[in-house]
Amino acid sequence: MSEETTAENSENAAPSAAAAEPAAAPAASPGGGLDLVMDVPLRVTVEVGGARMHVREVLQLTKGSVVELDRSSSEPVDVLVNGRVVARGELTVVDDHMAVRIVEVIGSARAGH
Repeated sequence: MSEETTAENSENAAPSAAAAEPAAAPAASPGGGLDLVMDVPLRVTVEVGGARMHVREVLQLTKGSVVELDRSSSEPVDVLVNGRVVARGELTVVDDHMAVRIVEVIGSARAGH
């Protein structure tokens, strides 16, 4: 047989049993399959407090203005992940950056752990 005939036959041949089978699913991990989402980015925000102001008051804000918040300085701040409160903590500083020391994990945030 010529090389052309051999090439044609291999292109038209039925796929082998190994190629026809779907790839085996990855083994289940102890994390309940969470390995698939471990690198998904989440938005983490810290809420120190809030205030209600009229438009007039907001428009009067200038450099040096002080806005009093609805939370005492001794109260923990809320730590939110994608808008949902998952923990509470204390503000601290690490290498000149604001940081939060977690003091409480809220409800189902630690479900399964």
